[in-house]
Amino acid sequence: MSKPDLGRIIAQTMARPAEGRTIEAITGEILDAKRAGGEAILTIGRCLIEAKDMLPHGEWKDWLADRVEFSERAAQRFMRLAREWSNPTALSDLGATKALTLLALPAEERERFMEDNNVIDMTTRQLEQAIKERDEARKAAEAAKAEASTAEQARAKMAEDMALLNARLTGAREDRERALHDAAKLEEELAELKNRPVDVAVETVADPEALEKARAEAVAEMQAKLDRAKERQKKAEAQAKEAQAALERAQAQLQDSERARKNAVLASDEDMATFQVLFQQAQEQANKMRGILLKLRGRADQTAAQGVEKALRALSEVIGRCAE
Repeated sequence: MSKPDLGRIIAQTMARPAEGRTIEAITGEILDAKRAGGEAILTIGRCLIEAKDMLPHGEWKDWLADRVEFSERAAQRFMRLAREWSNPTALSDLGATKALTLLALPAEERERFMEDNNVIDMTTRQLEQAIKERDEARKAAEAAKAEASTAEQARAKMAEDMALLNARLTGAREDRERALHDAAKLEEELAELKNRPVDVAVETVADPEALEKARAEAVAEMQAKLDRAKERQKKAEAQAKEAQAALERAQAQLQDSERARKNAVLASDEDMATFQVLFQQAQEQANKMRGILLKLRGRADQTAAQGVEKALRALSEVIGRCAE
């Protein structure tokens, strides 16, 4: 058979199946596309979809194995590409395996991902790892956004609570000042009452004994008022102290909440989340490499250890240049 016309195959990839096509025609087209490769991957998938709809029930697997030499799993992969892949041109460089791997990404994000990660030069394993890292970073960013939202709500609630606590503290201080004023005034009145002559203190009683008794009763009554005023003063001072402590606790909580909110906002940046994932992985790999180096240093022959040391220093310089 002559070399397939790749242009014709690509055109067929984008076209709707023709009416009246036979299974033989479809089989031949699949075989041509297999030899062509590249963008013809989509032709294979489209033809497989067409053939599956055409073949009688029960003949699909046999036809795959006997006529086009595909397993059912491989056929499903090509069919999925035909249904979901939106960029035929890229298939020439990617191949089916990496194209299928990229189907894990939303269609609207594939082009950007391919540009940012140089997918064409990656191995399939590297591509799978890059997608995994992207997904981990995305999840971390989404979780951080939720945390940032929660922290913002908590901060707003704490701000409201602080306003109430400030009002409570102001009221407690005013009560304390009034209690202090009342107690001071009653102390003055009691001292004045005690120093008054009996006949002046109790003018309406003529009997000296009655005068003394009335005076004692007046002093006792005034003392009771003073005691109650001092009790109110003590209570007002305790309330003011409690309000001050509550406000200080709220201020500390608000500061903690603000720090948490800022950290969550920072982590919700997807680029920063990706960096953090990569940084943690790099730290883990660095620890593993150091462990290997320590083992090598324990050998009598230090050649391997020296080689690893040299490689690690070179890696350190490369990482250092990243920050320039």
